Amino acid sequence: MSDLGVSTMLNIGADVTSTTVLLRRPFAERKTKAAAFALKRGMDIAVAATLLLLLSPVLLAVAAAVKLTSRGPVFFAQRRWGRGNAPFRLYKFRSMYVDLQDNSGIAHTVQNDPRVTAVGRFIRKYSLDELPQLINVLKGDMSLVGPRAHVLGMHAMGVRYEDLVPEYFARHIVRPGMTGLAQVRGFRGEIADEGHARGRVACDLEYIRTFSLWQDVKIMVLTIPAVLFGYAAV
Repeated sequence: MSDLGVSTMLNIGADVTSTTVLLRRPFAERKTKAAAFALKRGMDIAVAATLLLLLSPVLLAVAAAVKLTSRGPVFFAQRRWGRGNAPFRLYKFRSMYVDLQDNSGIAHTVQNDPRVTAVGRFIRKYSLDELPQLINVLKGDMSLVGPRAHVLGMHAMGVRYEDLVPEYFARHIVRPGMTGLAQVRGFRGEIADEGHARGRVACDLEYIRTFSLWQDVKIMVLTIPAVLFGYAAV
């Protein structure tokens, strides 16, 4: 994509100086970044395939628990924003009652949400519901690390996210990730206020601006204790 095309997609205002750096990199740096992103894709494929193989007993156990304890399909698919603002279907284990779930995803999950099943509460706490996203990674829809994949028309503080944070769509210049900088910095769960909403996007843009494979590795390592101690779910 050309610099002009990137600039148009990012919809960056003059006051958002942190992200404009993305559009003014020297040619040699752009080539280096392109090579790093190619290596990132290779790492995504290798790690996702390995995890799917190693975690296959867990995947089967979760699938069985979901199917046997509530009516409905094992998987839940939902349209999310992908790279270049192109929607894709994201896969998760179903964690809600079929007749209560919100297919649009605009209605945020809250603490003790009555829509969530007993099994759903457990798998959401430990992010087990998100393991099918490894398939999205293999397909090329997602990366292991990147901005969170949001639903189309996502709201924050009662308004559309892009209306609250004008540079919102800039986060879609890269593939969305299963985990990301915002998540390991604590921007998870319900959006408490406008600062929280802006903080998430600021972390996403910082990730894109400072991307490196080493940073991806650090984020993945930091995600492990978050999952083990049950506070990684968003």
